[in-house]
Amino acid sequence: QCEESVVSLQCGRVQSESFDEIVVCTYTGWIFALTTEPIAKPRKDALTTFAPHVEVKVQQLRSELEELEHKVNEERQRYHQLTLQEGTKIAGVPRFAIQDQFTLDKSLACYTLSIELIIPIDYILLQSDVGVELIDVSKNSAVVSTTIPEEGSGNALLATYRCQANTTRTEMRIRSIEGQYGTLQAYICPKIHPKMCQVRSYSIKPLSLHQRIHEFDASRPLNTLRISGSFTLSEAHQWLNLLVSQVPERVPPHETVTFNFASTFDGGTQLQATYTRGSAIYRSDNISTIAIIRDVLSKEVTRRQIKVDIQCEMNEESIMHTLQLLHPKMEYQNNLLRRLELAQALKELADNGDDLTYLSDDMRELLESYDRLHDDASTHGVHLDRLVGIITDLYIDKERMAGRNGKAKVEELLSILSKYDARTLHNFFMGKSAVQQQ
Repeated sequence: QCEESVVSLQCGRVQSESFDEIVVCTYTGWIFALTTEPIAKPRKDALTTFAPHVEVKVQQLRSELEELEHKVNEERQRYHQLTLQEGTKIAGVPRFAIQDQFTLDKSLACYTLSIELIIPIDYILLQSDVGVELIDVSKNSAVVSTTIPEEGSGNALLATYRCQANTTRTEMRIRSIEGQYGTLQAYICPKIHPKMCQVRSYSIKPLSLHQRIHEFDASRPLNTLRISGSFTLSEAHQWLNLLVSQVPERVPPHETVTFNFASTFDGGTQLQATYTRGSAIYRSDNISTIAIIRDVLSKEVTRRQIKVDIQCEMNEESIMHTLQLLHPKMEYQNNLLRRLELAQALKELADNGDDLTYLSDDMRELLESYDRLHDDASTHGVHLDRLVGIITDLYIDKERMAGRNGKAKVEELLSILSKYDARTLHNFFMGKSAVQQQ
């Protein structure tokens, strides 16, 4: 398995005239080949079966490389000694190239930040002015430590990734909360002297977990936000770029522009943005998405002093529609927690040496799956908190759109979600009290 990014590859026949091969070059300069030739047993001379004239060239190149490595090590040691001497002024600051990517992983509903250098990475400091969640990456061997930010510092996240020796590439997974937006900065420090770092900035957008799609389902119950006023097509395009990722920087060459998006986390609710000169229409089956757009764009037009008229139309049917989309995830998470609690009780009995021969096959299977359930709960436990947050925001936004304050009933809603039942939750959103439900 190649742990580095691939910068070039070429197909052909290199070692054998009878079998096709793929020659690959990685970011740090490693070159290897993949062959279709069947090899029954590994041979020690498999990589050195070159023609005689090629073997001579390979030996010459190896000798030159060894000589260059020796010279580089000598200069590096000399330079290091100079940096340690008092009063020594360094003529230049060492520079290093960074290859980084910040992309949305739709299967995990999070962002993957990959950073790769040619030289080993010492550590990476992450700083964010908006709350984000760091997700463990199994193949990431870095030691992660977090620091609680001081109040009033403007920081919501401070985390350090200390890499193992000779690590040139690392990956981090980050999940944001829609509606909260800001900037994530990575301070990248390699193992060089004198110590220095480079900073990379990444935008966390209000609808950061939305991805571009080709088709929009207009048959869904949709909420609509209409903005009209004295703004240009370019300004309307900038507003969309402010809200979501995967939007081109340049305005498409059309009088009317339409983009479609789908959420990767809340069950697949959709968003359609259609805008032209002086008019912008946003449609979504999630009222929280419309509420976020309204809040963000209201601040933006106020900051730019643009006169606009904002109208919002809420479709009551969209609320139950969104809850139905969230139901499978909520049901899975609650069943997972219940199974884990039961497995923990069975494990305590087993650890105490109790006779468990009377257990049914289902209970035995549940006991044997304790480790897997524990791992799943550790991985997906935060998902339940996020889902609860989404449903809570959905209720607050629903009430706010109707001109009411829904925060007074949040505690009751959280109590219902802790003992999740779809019908009870639907009745709560429909305004039925617990007495009426009985």
